Amino acid sequence: MRSLGAVLARISWIILLATGLPVAPASAHHSVAAEFDLNQRVTLQGRITNIEWMNPHVYLYVEVSSDGKTANWACEAAGPNALARQGWSRATLKIGDRVTVLGYRARDGSHVASAREVVLANGRKVFVGSPHDGAPQG
Repeated sequence: MRSLGAVLARISWIILLATGLPVAPASAHHSVAAEFDLNQRVTLQGRITNIEWMNPHVYLYVEVSSDGKTANWACEAAGPNALARQGWSRATLKIGDRVTVLGYRARDGSHVASAREVVLANGRKVFVGSPHDGAPQG
């Protein structure tokens, strides 16, 4: 029979090992379909009013005029690292640049879109979506 001291020492080791084991990070990212309606494609043409380079997504803000009304759309792109791997930098787009954004409209009907592609003023098309977010890639 083991002594109480031996049992407590064994329990202490188990607790020490359990609390010292590395823990895999939980992924909180969600599919694009959770917030955006993949059946509602949207094409936005306008000027960049703001760009937010932050995790987990870069946001492009585009002033869009239609039917005499103007709205500032928030266009969610992939994260900074994903865009950088595709050749993007903070200098790729500037405030005032004219762009066309192709993407999917927010489910709640707000002026928010999941951007998939941006057509620059020179006609160059660039992919800005995250390749693993569940949205159609083309």
